[in-house]
Amino acid sequence: MSADTRGQAPNPVKLPIYMDNHATTPVDPRVMEAMLPYFMEKFGNPASHSHEFGWTAEAAVEQARQQIAALIGAQAKEIVFTSGATESDNLAITGVAGACRDKGDHIITVITEHKAVLDTCRHLEKAGCRVTYLPVAKDGLLNLDELRRAITDKTILVTVMAANNEIGVVQPLAEIGRMCRERGVLFHSDAAQGAGKIPINVDQLNLDLLSISGHKLYGPKGVGALYVRSKPQACVAPIIHGGGHEHGMRSGTLNVTGIVGLGKACEICARDMEEENRRLAALRNRLKEAILGRLEDVHVNGSLEHRLPGNLNLAFGHVDAEALQMGLRDVAVSSGSACSSASIAPSHVLKAIGMPENYAAIRFGIGRFNTEAEVDYVADRICKTVDSLRELEPRESGVGSQ
Repeated sequence: MSADTRGQAPNPVKLPIYMDNHATTPVDPRVMEAMLPYFMEKFGNPASHSHEFGWTAEAAVEQARQQIAALIGAQAKEIVFTSGATESDNLAITGVAGACRDKGDHIITVITEHKAVLDTCRHLEKAGCRVTYLPVAKDGLLNLDELRRAITDKTILVTVMAANNEIGVVQPLAEIGRMCRERGVLFHSDAAQGAGKIPINVDQLNLDLLSISGHKLYGPKGVGALYVRSKPQACVAPIIHGGGHEHGMRSGTLNVTGIVGLGKACEICARDMEEENRRLAALRNRLKEAILGRLEDVHVNGSLEHRLPGNLNLAFGHVDAEALQMGLRDVAVSSGSACSSASIAPSHVLKAIGMPENYAAIRFGIGRFNTEAEVDYVADRICKTVDSLRELEPRESGVGSQ
């Protein structure tokens, strides 16, 4: 080592470090490049069918529709553009409830779903629908036998997320889809965290509806898509009216720039997913081993076997969640607890898997642009911060359980 580098870290990192890629991802430069012409040069409305500006915009939208469909094994005509996965979830669940009211009024979901699903289901309960909220085991997985018993002749929809946004657990979609198809029940999955990160084929999984969000897979914010099966047709009543865009399922002028970005992001994911997953899983395991090798009373929340490659959710015993978050100012991660803290609301997911109240959780979302040097820095910061907090307040930490 030369004199001018002696004592320095071998792989210096730029602070702060972003490791919260389940909350949102940066736009990939290749995605931005594809989007740029549609801000000013190719600004037409795809519904304008009488001139070249409109034709160019429409062609870009249809190309994106094909790129998204290719990622999930669908047909281009089955892709409906929305503002994001929250709208897609609302359209899928509320739309099925409206279209299938003559068949039944029963919906089945899971207690660890995203609030976009849970709150939509609660809204429909006020409108007269019946909803079954299935529990999960400590590993975050639902029990297929409980699902089978929950399905009745009045069940119109089962909605189960592909991968959990907090603990990264991947649900057994193939088995769920097979069960739904056998019983003639529509199957929807919120794949905001799963699309582009794990292989998803709507035919193989017997999915009828699938929600996608652009900003979770290195595309822009404010754009998403809903896959709606055409054969057999998944009937969905619109929740936004006016203009009849998207086959009448979602009216409103299309966000061409965002749609182009979403399409390009899906194309990149489809091409690079396998190689990227190997790299992310290696980084995830490196982080896990570094932390668990230095700290006691730490465990992984959720199944390690059935998990997103870039997700690590750790529970730290005898550490206050708010204090831990405050101690990590130069690292962007997500903090949580199973009970209320001064600034951290209780996590329904962590409560559902039985994480003790006197534990603090950290969700690491490792992404496309994270490096080994960043992983090593974050592991060291976590260990030093936890050790410091335990030394300062060995008996007073875990205040959230009071």
